[in-house]
Amino acid sequence: MPVAAAEVPVVAIDGPGGSGKGTVARAVARALGWHMLDSGALYRVVGLAASQQRMDWEDTAGLARVARDLAVVFDPLSGDEGRIVLAGSDVSAAIREEAAGHAASRVAAVPAVREALVDRQRRFRRPPGLVADGRDMGSVIFPDARLKVFLTASVEERALRRYKQLKQKGIDVSLPALSKDMAERDRRDAERAVAPLRASPDARILDTTGLGVAEVVVRVLHWVGEAYPGLARREGPDA
Repeated sequence: MPVAAAEVPVVAIDGPGGSGKGTVARAVARALGWHMLDSGALYRVVGLAASQQRMDWEDTAGLARVARDLAVVFDPLSGDEGRIVLAGSDVSAAIREEAAGHAASRVAAVPAVREALVDRQRRFRRPPGLVADGRDMGSVIFPDARLKVFLTASVEERALRRYKQLKQKGIDVSLPALSKDMAERDRRDAERAVAPLRASPDARILDTTGLGVAEVVVRVLHWVGEAYPGLARREGPDA
């Protein structure tokens, strides 16, 4: 008998850019054997598609149409950051560039775009479970999730993490400029009219400054066990 979507367990992991939520969500999903939703990647794809189509950033109806009509395939647990194919082309690397991040922040502030993506994101909720990573997973997309986690870290720490990631990919970037840009994106995300970035009242807040990924993953898996008692899972992020 098919399982109703509302009965599928969900772990919502939110937080600002560079807080480690994507890496942690991927490790938790693999440890549990669950599906994963990387909503940030979804918005980056919308931003990239809009850029490719030379959309006017003020054309909200046009941007919403791009979001609704996306011909995209996600394989979020493939490799380190997942594989994404847009209209037959692998854009996995392109969406991780800073330009795509800027575009994502702009389209994410458009209410019509966010509305167009709600159902698409909720369709990721399939048995045996879902780990959803983003900025409004617990507050808007899956408000009924038993476990909501909000990861944070200082702007300096988050900028340094992103700086190291980009340098490893051979992308030349200025750390001060990256830090300034991250603080500005935090402001835009927190002040947008629809689904602003903020922790849900019932979220568990964890400052990841100075913590290793393995430490954070173990903590989250422990919370999963509390939220879903008796849930069979492997122990640790690398199990």
